[in-house]
Amino acid sequence: MPYPSNDDLPPSVRNHLPPHAQDIYREAFNHAWARYGGDEATPHRIAWAAVKRGYRKAGDIWVPRDAGPDD
Repeated sequence: MPYPSNDDLPPSVRNHLPPHAQDIYREAFNHAWARYGGDEATPHRIAWAAVKRGYRKAGDIWVPRDAGPDD
């Protein structure tokens, strides 16, 4: 079940990630879905890994990895 837009992402993604990180998640999930098919757990793991390459958690929010510690 690929996600056509960020509005279709699960609430756990939509409500916590900034828009650019949602784009990364959606694109990674959709590519992994095309590759691995019906195994939904694998595309979700791959999508989160893709997000974590460009973003990190700072307290309760996700920030770009190049942001300073106080950003």
